[in-house]
Amino acid sequence: MSGRRPGAAELLYVVAAGLGAAAVLHGSVDGVTQTGVALAFTALIALGQCAGPALPGDREPAPVATAVALAYALLGPLHGLPTTHGVLQVAAVTMAGTGLGLGAQLAGRSALAAARKRPRTPLGGLDAAARRLVTVSFAALLFQPLYNAGVTDRLPGPAYGALLAGVAALAALGDAVLAAAQQCARTGLRYAAALDDQLHALLGIGSAQVATGLLLSLLAGEAGLWALPVFCVPLLLAQASFRRAVAVRATTGQTIETLARATEIAGYTTPGHARRVADTACALGRELGLGSRELTLLEYAALMHDIGQLSLVEPVPGGATALLPDPEQQRIARLGSEVIQRTGVPRQVWQQVARLADPCRLADGRHDPTLPLASRIIRVANAHDDLRTAAADRPRAGALDPLEHLRLDAGRGYDPVVLDALARLGRRGHRAARLRAAA
Repeated sequence: MSGRRPGAAELLYVVAAGLGAAAVLHGSVDGVTQTGVALAFTALIALGQCAGPALPGDREPAPVATAVALAYALLGPLHGLPTTHGVLQVAAVTMAGTGLGLGAQLAGRSALAAARKRPRTPLGGLDAAARRLVTVSFAALLFQPLYNAGVTDRLPGPAYGALLAGVAALAALGDAVLAAAQQCARTGLRYAAALDDQLHALLGIGSAQVATGLLLSLLAGEAGLWALPVFCVPLLLAQASFRRAVAVRATTGQTIETLARATEIAGYTTPGHARRVADTACALGRELGLGSRELTLLEYAALMHDIGQLSLVEPVPGGATALLPDPEQQRIARLGSEVIQRTGVPRQVWQQVARLADPCRLADGRHDPTLPLASRIIRVANAHDDLRTAAADRPRAGALDPLEHLRLDAGRGYDPVVLDALARLGRRGHRAARLRAAA
Protein backbone atom coordinates (compact mmCIF):
# COMPACT_ATOMS: atom_id res chain seq x y z
CA MET A 1 0.00 0.00 0.00
CA SER A 2 1.17 3.53 -0.76
CA GLY A 3 1.88 5.84 2.15
CA ARG A 4 1.51 8.99 0.08
CA ARG A 5 -0.14 11.80 2.01
CA PRO A 6 -3.03 13.58 0.29
CA GLY A 7 -2.08 16.94 -1.19
CA ALA A 8 -3.74 20.27 -0.55
CA ALA A 9 -5.70 20.03 -3.82
CA GLU A 10 -7.13 16.65 -2.79
CA LEU A 11 -7.99 17.92 0.70
CA LEU A 12 -9.91 20.76 -0.94
CA TYR A 13 -12.15 18.23 -2.68
CA VAL A 14 -12.72 16.49 0.67
CA VAL A 15 -13.70 19.78 2.32
CA ALA A 16 -15.99 20.67 -0.60
CA ALA A 17 -17.64 17.25 -0.43
CA GLY A 18 -18.17 17.67 3.31
CA LEU A 19 -19.73 21.10 2.82
CA GLY A 20 -22.00 19.74 0.10
CA ALA A 21 -23.16 16.84 2.29
CA ALA A 22 -23.84 19.17 5.22
CA ALA A 23 -25.78 21.55 2.96
CA VAL A 24 -27.94 18.74 1.56
CA LEU A 25 -28.63 17.38 5.06
CA HIS A 26 -29.55 20.87 6.30
CA GLY A 27 -31.89 21.44 3.37
CA SER A 28 -33.61 18.08 3.81
CA VAL A 29 -34.13 18.59 7.55
CA ASP A 30 -34.87 22.34 7.85
CA GLY A 31 -36.05 23.04 4.31
CA VAL A 32 -35.17 26.03 2.13
CA THR A 33 -36.03 29.52 3.32
CA GLN A 34 -37.22 32.15 0.82
CA THR A 35 -37.35 29.62 -2.00
CA GLY A 36 -37.87 32.19 -4.75
CA VAL A 37 -34.71 34.09 -3.85
CA ALA A 38 -32.72 30.86 -3.59
CA LEU A 39 -33.97 29.67 -6.99
CA ALA A 40 -33.13 33.01 -8.62
CA PHE A 41 -29.55 32.88 -7.40
CA THR A 42 -29.28 29.19 -8.32
CA ALA A 43 -30.40 29.91 -11.88
CA LEU A 44 -27.95 32.81 -12.29
CA ILE A 45 -25.06 30.75 -10.94
CA ALA A 46 -25.94 27.99 -13.43
CA LEU A 47 -26.11 30.46 -16.32
CA GLY A 48 -22.80 31.99 -15.25
CA GLN A 49 -21.23 28.54 -15.18
CA CYS A 50 -22.47 27.82 -18.70
CA ALA A 51 -21.15 31.17 -19.97
CA GLY A 52 -17.66 30.65 -18.58
CA PRO A 53 -14.85 29.76 -21.01
CA ALA A 54 -11.33 29.08 -19.78
CA LEU A 55 -9.50 32.34 -19.09
CA PRO A 56 -5.78 33.11 -19.58
CA GLY A 57 -3.45 31.24 -17.26
CA ASP A 58 -6.10 28.72 -16.16
CA ARG A 59 -7.86 31.37 -14.09
CA GLU A 60 -11.43 31.20 -12.81
CA PRO A 61 -13.39 29.62 -15.71
CA ALA A 62 -16.78 31.05 -14.66
CA PRO A 63 -16.32 34.45 -12.97
CA VAL A 64 -20.01 35.41 -13.29
CA ALA A 65 -21.05 32.29 -11.38
CA THR A 66 -18.59 33.06 -8.60
CA ALA A 67 -19.65 36.72 -8.43
CA VAL A 68 -23.34 35.76 -8.09
CA ALA A 69 -22.56 33.13 -5.44
CA LEU A 70 -20.50 35.68 -3.52
CA ALA A 71 -23.39 38.15 -3.73
CA TYR A 72 -25.72 35.58 -2.17
CA ALA A 73 -23.20 34.96 0.64
CA LEU A 74 -23.06 38.72 1.34
CA LEU A 75 -26.79 39.38 0.89
CA GLY A 76 -28.43 41.20 3.80
CA PRO A 77 -31.84 42.81 3.41
CA LEU A 78 -33.50 42.24 0.03
CA HIS A 79 -35.47 45.25 -1.22
CA GLY A 80 -35.88 46.42 2.39
CA LEU A 81 -37.03 43.02 3.69
CA PRO A 82 -34.83 40.80 5.91
CA THR A 83 -33.41 37.55 4.53
CA THR A 84 -33.11 34.41 6.62
CA HIS A 85 -30.78 32.12 4.68
CA GLY A 86 -27.67 30.96 6.51
CA VAL A 87 -24.25 29.58 5.69
CA LEU A 88 -25.39 26.08 4.73
CA GLN A 89 -28.11 27.38 2.44
CA VAL A 90 -25.52 29.55 0.70
CA ALA A 91 -23.43 26.40 0.21
CA ALA A 92 -26.47 24.49 -1.08
CA VAL A 93 -27.39 27.20 -3.60
CA THR A 94 -23.79 27.49 -4.80
CA MET A 95 -23.48 23.72 -5.18
CA ALA A 96 -26.83 23.37 -6.95
CA GLY A 97 -26.17 26.22 -9.40
CA THR A 98 -22.66 25.01 -10.18
CA GLY A 99 -23.88 21.43 -10.61
CA LEU A 100 -26.66 22.48 -12.99
CA GLY A 101 -24.22 24.55 -15.02
CA LEU A 102 -21.67 21.75 -15.24
CA GLY A 103 -24.43 19.32 -16.20
CA ALA A 104 -25.62 21.62 -18.98
CA GLN A 105 -22.03 22.00 -20.23
CA LEU A 106 -21.56 18.23 -20.25
CA ALA A 107 -24.83 17.68 -22.13
CA GLY A 108 -23.93 20.37 -24.67
CA ARG A 109 -20.48 18.90 -25.31
CA SER A 110 -21.92 15.41 -25.65
CA ALA A 111 -24.52 16.60 -28.17
CA LEU A 112 -21.91 18.54 -30.14
CA ALA A 113 -19.54 15.57 -30.18
CA ALA A 114 -22.34 13.28 -31.40
CA ALA A 115 -23.30 15.74 -34.14
CA ARG A 116 -19.68 16.04 -35.32
CA LYS A 117 -19.03 12.31 -34.75
CA ARG A 118 -15.97 13.11 -32.66
CA PRO A 119 -14.93 12.18 -29.11
CA ARG A 120 -16.37 14.44 -26.43
CA THR A 121 -13.91 16.95 -24.99
CA PRO A 122 -13.33 16.45 -21.25
CA LEU A 123 -15.28 18.65 -18.87
CA GLY A 124 -13.12 21.18 -17.05
CA GLY A 125 -13.82 23.55 -14.21
CA LEU A 126 -14.12 20.97 -11.42
CA ASP A 127 -11.19 22.45 -9.50
CA ALA A 128 -12.75 25.91 -9.71
CA ALA A 129 -16.15 24.53 -8.70
CA ALA A 130 -14.75 22.95 -5.52
CA ARG A 131 -12.82 26.12 -4.74
CA ARG A 132 -15.90 28.29 -5.32
CA LEU A 133 -17.97 26.23 -2.87
CA VAL A 134 -15.33 26.53 -0.15
CA THR A 135 -14.55 30.26 -0.58
CA VAL A 136 -18.19 31.33 -0.91
CA SER A 137 -19.05 29.33 2.21
CA PHE A 138 -16.14 31.00 3.98
CA ALA A 139 -17.51 34.44 3.02
CA ALA A 140 -20.97 33.44 4.25
CA LEU A 141 -19.47 32.18 7.51
CA LEU A 142 -17.89 35.57 8.09
CA PHE A 143 -20.96 37.65 7.19
CA GLN A 144 -24.20 35.74 7.79
CA PRO A 145 -23.81 35.19 11.57
CA LEU A 146 -23.22 38.93 12.03
CA TYR A 147 -26.28 39.76 9.91
CA ASN A 148 -28.56 37.22 11.60
CA ALA A 149 -27.44 38.46 15.05
CA GLY A 150 -28.42 42.01 14.10
CA VAL A 151 -24.89 43.39 14.35
CA THR A 152 -24.99 44.85 10.83
CA ASP A 153 -28.25 46.68 11.58
CA ARG A 154 -26.40 48.92 14.02
CA LEU A 155 -23.69 49.84 11.49
CA PRO A 156 -23.89 53.10 9.52
CA GLY A 157 -23.85 52.89 5.74
CA PRO A 158 -20.09 53.41 5.19
CA ALA A 159 -19.21 50.91 7.94
CA TYR A 160 -21.60 48.33 6.45
CA GLY A 161 -19.99 48.77 3.03
CA ALA A 162 -16.51 48.47 4.55
CA LEU A 163 -17.57 45.23 6.27
CA LEU A 164 -18.78 43.76 2.98
CA ALA A 165 -15.60 44.87 1.21
CA GLY A 166 -13.45 43.33 3.92
CA VAL A 167 -15.26 40.01 3.79
CA ALA A 168 -15.09 39.96 -0.03
CA ALA A 169 -11.35 40.76 0.09
CA LEU A 170 -10.70 37.95 2.59
CA ALA A 171 -12.68 35.55 0.40
CA ALA A 172 -10.64 36.62 -2.64
CA LEU A 173 -7.36 36.07 -0.77
CA GLY A 174 -8.57 32.67 0.41
CA ASP A 175 -9.49 31.78 -3.15
CA ALA A 176 -5.98 32.77 -4.31
CA VAL A 177 -4.40 30.57 -1.63
CA LEU A 178 -6.50 27.57 -2.66
CA ALA A 179 -6.02 28.21 -6.38
CA ALA A 180 -2.25 28.30 -5.85
CA ALA A 181 -2.37 24.87 -4.19
CA GLN A 182 -4.35 23.50 -7.13
CA GLN A 183 -1.95 25.09 -9.62
CA CYS A 184 1.01 23.47 -7.84
CA ALA A 185 -0.61 20.05 -8.06
CA ARG A 186 -1.50 20.55 -11.73
CA THR A 187 1.69 22.14 -13.11
CA GLY A 188 4.47 21.31 -10.66
CA LEU A 189 5.19 24.97 -9.87
CA ARG A 190 6.55 25.87 -6.47
CA TYR A 191 3.88 27.19 -4.15
CA ALA A 192 5.42 30.66 -3.80
CA ALA A 193 5.47 31.09 -7.60
CA ALA A 194 1.91 29.80 -7.95
CA LEU A 195 0.65 32.10 -5.19
CA ASP A 196 2.37 35.05 -6.87
CA ASP A 197 0.54 34.15 -10.10
CA GLN A 198 -2.82 34.01 -8.35
CA LEU A 199 -2.31 37.28 -6.49
CA HIS A 200 -1.44 38.99 -9.77
CA ALA A 201 -4.65 37.55 -11.24
CA LEU A 202 -6.61 39.46 -8.58
CA LEU A 203 -5.59 42.66 -10.35
CA GLY A 204 -7.39 41.51 -13.49
CA ILE A 205 -10.54 39.42 -13.74
CA GLY A 206 -10.30 38.60 -10.01
CA SER A 207 -10.86 42.19 -8.90
CA ALA A 208 -13.76 42.57 -11.35
CA GLN A 209 -15.29 39.37 -9.99
CA VAL A 210 -15.03 40.48 -6.34
CA ALA A 211 -16.31 43.99 -7.09
CA THR A 212 -19.28 42.58 -9.03
CA GLY A 213 -20.23 40.25 -6.17
CA LEU A 214 -19.99 43.10 -3.67
CA LEU A 215 -22.09 45.46 -5.81
CA LEU A 216 -24.70 42.80 -6.56
CA SER A 217 -25.30 42.21 -2.86
CA LEU A 218 -25.71 45.94 -2.22
CA LEU A 219 -27.86 46.65 -5.30
CA ALA A 220 -30.10 43.64 -4.75
CA GLY A 221 -30.70 44.90 -1.22
CA GLU A 222 -31.94 48.22 -2.59
CA ALA A 223 -33.51 47.38 -5.98
CA GLY A 224 -34.44 43.70 -5.72
CA LEU A 225 -33.55 40.64 -7.77
CA TRP A 226 -33.86 42.37 -11.15
CA ALA A 227 -30.52 44.08 -10.42
CA LEU A 228 -28.68 40.74 -10.59
CA PRO A 229 -28.73 40.10 -14.38
CA VAL A 230 -28.38 43.80 -15.21
CA PHE A 231 -25.21 44.35 -13.21
CA CYS A 232 -23.61 41.09 -14.38
CA VAL A 233 -23.23 42.62 -17.85
CA PRO A 234 -19.94 44.51 -17.11
CA LEU A 235 -18.33 41.30 -15.89
CA LEU A 236 -19.55 39.48 -19.00
CA LEU A 237 -17.89 42.15 -21.14
CA ALA A 238 -14.64 41.79 -19.19
CA GLN A 239 -14.88 38.03 -19.64
CA ALA A 240 -15.27 38.50 -23.40
CA SER A 241 -12.12 40.63 -23.51
CA PHE A 242 -10.19 37.92 -21.67
CA ARG A 243 -11.51 35.39 -24.17
CA ARG A 244 -9.99 37.49 -26.96
CA ALA A 245 -6.72 37.55 -25.01
CA VAL A 246 -6.77 33.73 -25.07
CA ALA A 247 -7.08 33.78 -28.86
CA VAL A 248 -4.24 36.31 -29.22
CA ARG A 249 -1.99 34.24 -26.96
CA ALA A 250 -2.73 31.09 -28.94
CA THR A 251 -1.87 32.86 -32.20
CA THR A 252 1.39 34.16 -30.71
CA GLY A 253 2.34 30.67 -29.59
CA GLN A 254 1.65 29.22 -33.04
CA THR A 255 3.74 31.94 -34.70
CA ILE A 256 6.67 31.27 -32.38
CA GLU A 257 6.43 27.50 -32.98
CA THR A 258 6.59 28.15 -36.73
CA LEU A 259 9.62 30.42 -36.41
CA ALA A 260 11.35 27.86 -34.22
CA ARG A 261 11.02 25.20 -36.95
CA ALA A 262 12.61 27.49 -39.55
CA THR A 263 16.15 26.57 -38.44
CA GLU A 264 15.28 22.87 -38.59
CA ILE A 265 13.73 23.12 -42.05
CA ALA A 266 16.76 25.06 -43.31
CA GLY A 267 19.10 22.39 -41.92
CA TYR A 268 20.80 24.58 -39.31
CA THR A 269 19.65 22.57 -36.28
CA THR A 270 18.71 18.95 -35.65
CA PRO A 271 15.02 17.97 -35.75
CA GLY A 272 13.25 18.68 -32.44
CA HIS A 273 16.17 20.62 -30.96
CA ALA A 274 14.18 23.81 -30.23
CA ARG A 275 11.36 21.90 -28.55
CA ARG A 276 13.76 19.81 -26.46
CA VAL A 277 15.59 22.94 -25.29
CA ALA A 278 12.28 24.65 -24.47
CA ASP A 279 11.05 21.63 -22.48
CA THR A 280 14.30 21.40 -20.53
CA ALA A 281 14.33 25.16 -19.91
CA CYS A 282 10.75 25.12 -18.59
CA ALA A 283 11.55 22.18 -16.30
CA LEU A 284 14.56 24.11 -14.97
CA GLY A 285 12.42 27.24 -14.56
CA ARG A 286 9.86 25.36 -12.49
CA GLU A 287 12.65 23.85 -10.41
CA LEU A 288 14.05 27.35 -9.77
CA GLY A 289 10.68 28.81 -8.77
CA LEU A 290 9.58 30.78 -11.84
CA GLY A 291 5.88 31.63 -12.16
CA SER A 292 3.62 30.79 -15.09
CA ARG A 293 4.14 34.13 -16.88
CA GLU A 294 7.93 33.87 -16.57
CA LEU A 295 7.74 30.27 -17.81
CA THR A 296 5.74 31.34 -20.86
CA LEU A 297 8.32 33.99 -21.77
CA LEU A 298 11.11 31.50 -21.10
CA GLU A 299 9.49 28.97 -23.44
CA TYR A 300 9.15 31.59 -26.19
CA ALA A 301 12.81 32.58 -25.88
CA ALA A 302 14.01 28.97 -25.75
CA LEU A 303 12.05 28.05 -28.86
CA MET A 304 13.62 30.90 -30.83
CA HIS A 305 17.11 30.86 -29.32
CA ASP A 306 18.73 29.59 -32.55
CA ILE A 307 17.07 32.01 -34.99
CA GLY A 308 20.40 33.84 -35.34
CA GLN A 309 21.88 30.81 -37.09
CA LEU A 310 19.86 31.71 -40.19
CA SER A 311 22.36 34.53 -40.77
CA LEU A 312 25.29 32.11 -41.09
CA VAL A 313 26.73 31.32 -44.53
CA GLU A 314 27.55 27.74 -43.50
CA PRO A 315 25.59 25.83 -40.86
CA VAL A 316 27.33 24.90 -37.62
CA PRO A 317 28.06 21.15 -37.65
CA GLY A 318 25.08 19.49 -36.02
CA GLY A 319 23.72 22.93 -35.10
CA ALA A 320 25.76 22.70 -31.88
CA THR A 321 26.36 26.36 -31.05
CA ALA A 322 27.51 25.37 -27.55
CA LEU A 323 30.75 24.07 -29.10
CA LEU A 324 31.56 27.42 -30.74
CA PRO A 325 33.83 30.09 -29.18
CA ASP A 326 32.00 32.50 -26.88
CA PRO A 327 32.31 35.53 -29.22
CA GLU A 328 30.68 33.59 -32.05
CA GLN A 329 27.89 32.38 -29.76
CA GLN A 330 27.28 35.96 -28.64
CA ARG A 331 27.17 37.22 -32.22
CA ILE A 332 24.58 34.60 -33.18
CA ALA A 333 22.51 35.44 -30.09
CA ARG A 334 22.54 39.18 -30.89
CA LEU A 335 21.54 38.57 -34.52
CA GLY A 336 18.72 36.31 -33.39
CA SER A 337 17.43 38.87 -30.89
CA GLU A 338 17.24 41.50 -33.63
CA VAL A 339 15.04 39.20 -35.72
CA ILE A 340 12.86 38.27 -32.73
CA GLN A 341 12.43 41.92 -31.79
CA ARG A 342 10.63 42.52 -35.10
CA THR A 343 8.05 39.77 -34.45
CA GLY A 344 6.22 41.82 -31.79
CA VAL A 345 6.80 39.39 -28.91
CA PRO A 346 7.23 40.82 -25.38
CA ARG A 347 10.45 42.73 -24.81
CA GLN A 348 11.76 40.21 -22.27
CA VAL A 349 11.88 37.46 -24.91
CA TRP A 350 14.37 39.09 -27.28
CA GLN A 351 16.37 40.46 -24.36
CA GLN A 352 16.75 36.96 -22.95
CA VAL A 353 17.92 35.64 -26.32
CA ALA A 354 20.35 38.55 -26.80
CA ARG A 355 22.21 37.67 -23.60
CA LEU A 356 21.98 33.88 -23.50
CA ALA A 357 25.68 33.48 -24.47
CA ASP A 358 27.04 36.12 -22.08
CA PRO A 359 29.32 34.88 -19.27
CA CYS A 360 27.89 34.61 -15.77
CA ARG A 361 30.74 36.60 -14.25
CA LEU A 362 32.23 39.97 -15.07
CA ALA A 363 35.91 40.54 -15.90
CA ASP A 364 36.70 41.17 -12.21
CA GLY A 365 35.17 37.84 -11.19
CA ARG A 366 31.96 39.25 -9.71
CA HIS A 367 28.58 37.72 -10.58
CA ASP A 368 26.80 39.68 -13.32
CA PRO A 369 23.55 40.93 -11.72
CA THR A 370 22.16 42.17 -15.04
CA LEU A 371 22.20 38.73 -16.71
CA PRO A 372 18.60 37.41 -16.73
CA LEU A 373 17.99 34.06 -15.06
CA ALA A 374 16.11 32.96 -18.19
CA SER A 375 19.23 33.56 -20.33
CA ARG A 376 21.32 31.43 -17.96
CA ILE A 377 18.69 28.68 -18.05
CA ILE A 378 18.46 28.62 -21.85
CA ARG A 379 22.25 28.47 -22.23
CA VAL A 380 22.45 25.42 -19.97
CA ALA A 381 19.46 23.72 -21.66
CA ASN A 382 20.87 24.38 -25.15
CA ALA A 383 24.38 23.21 -24.30
CA HIS A 384 23.04 20.10 -22.59
CA ASP A 385 21.02 19.13 -25.66
CA ASP A 386 23.92 19.94 -28.03
CA LEU A 387 26.30 17.75 -26.04
CA ARG A 388 23.81 14.88 -25.75
CA THR A 389 23.15 14.97 -29.50
CA ALA A 390 26.88 15.08 -30.28
CA ALA A 391 27.55 12.17 -27.91
CA ALA A 392 24.79 10.10 -29.54
CA ASP A 393 26.10 10.83 -33.05
CA ARG A 394 29.77 10.26 -32.23
CA PRO A 395 30.04 7.96 -29.18
CA ARG A 396 33.50 7.83 -27.64
CA ALA A 397 34.82 5.63 -24.87
CA GLY A 398 35.56 7.57 -21.69
CA ALA A 399 33.72 10.70 -22.85
CA LEU A 400 32.36 12.91 -20.10
CA ASP A 401 28.66 12.97 -19.29
CA PRO A 402 27.08 16.18 -20.72
CA LEU A 403 26.39 17.53 -17.23
CA GLU A 404 29.95 16.80 -16.11
CA HIS A 405 31.21 18.56 -19.24
CA LEU A 406 29.15 21.65 -18.38
CA ARG A 407 30.42 21.66 -14.79
CA LEU A 408 33.95 22.18 -16.12
CA ASP A 409 32.86 25.69 -17.11
CA ALA A 410 30.63 26.29 -14.08
CA GLY A 411 30.75 29.80 -12.70
CA ARG A 412 31.91 31.44 -15.91
CA GLY A 413 29.94 30.19 -18.90
CA TYR A 414 27.27 28.25 -17.02
CA ASP A 415 25.48 29.20 -13.81
CA PRO A 416 26.22 26.66 -11.02
CA VAL A 417 22.71 27.18 -9.61
CA VAL A 418 21.14 26.16 -12.92
CA LEU A 419 23.52 23.20 -13.24
CA ASP A 420 22.51 22.01 -9.76
CA ALA A 421 18.85 22.25 -10.78
CA LEU A 422 19.62 20.19 -13.90
CA ALA A 423 21.34 17.57 -11.74
CA ARG A 424 18.28 17.36 -9.47
CA LEU A 425 16.00 16.90 -12.47
CA GLY A 426 18.28 14.15 -13.75
CA ARG A 427 18.25 12.30 -10.43
CA ARG A 428 14.46 12.48 -10.24
CA GLY A 429 14.20 11.23 -13.82
CA HIS A 430 16.44 8.26 -13.08
CA ARG A 431 14.41 7.40 -9.97
CA ALA A 432 11.15 7.60 -11.95
CA ALA A 433 12.60 5.35 -14.67
CA ARG A 434 13.66 2.77 -12.08
CA LEU A 435 10.20 2.81 -10.50
CA ARG A 436 8.54 2.31 -13.91
CA ALA A 437 10.91 -0.57 -14.66
CA ALA A 438 10.17 -2.19 -11.28
CA ALA A 439 6.42 -1.88 -11.85
